[in-house]
Amino acid sequence: MENYQITQWCGMFIRRQVREGDLCIDATMGNGNDTLLLSKLCGEKGRVLAFDIQETALINTRERLQKANAPENYTLLLDSHHRMEQYADMETVSCIVFNLGYLPGGDHSMATKGETSIPAMEQALKLLKKGGLLSLCIYSGGDSGFTERDSVLAWLKALDSRKYLVIKSDYYNRPNNPPVPVLVIKL
Repeated sequence: MENYQITQWCGMFIRRQVREGDLCIDATMGNGNDTLLLSKLCGEKGRVLAFDIQETALINTRERLQKANAPENYTLLLDSHHRMEQYADMETVSCIVFNLGYLPGGDHSMATKGETSIPAMEQALKLLKKGGLLSLCIYSGGDSGFTERDSVLAWLKALDSRKYLVIKSDYYNRPNNPPVPVLVIKL
């Protein structure tokens, strides 16, 4: 049976999107799961930029990539995702991945916040090439931010429908504020 956790759900669409040679961004590297997926998908000829503000995330991701013998096509950046436009050119990126919330097993006070996540997503849309994919896993509840979830969803709803297709899903029958998967395709 398939695993339909939010990251695996979004991963199905990421696998359909990313091709050998693509440039991809993991905007919130965390423990490196998405960085590893993107690295394998874009291959030796591609490139992955991965961002996090926590050194622990960088260390965990580097270890995960090395253990998995990932292609050496990645750059791990100890920097905020709201500065990603300083590392890539406009309309050159195939796929950008965000997991909003906090580092699993990490400091909950270091959670993402709408005031930096939304500007980062605005940059992400500029960096995406036509047909590019923005994948969002929005975690909320507890101490990780209904405020961020609500502000991000309001921002997504207001995107120009002639420029972006926004697909929001729900884990409709799951209790306790389940995560919200969202895909944005640049038209």
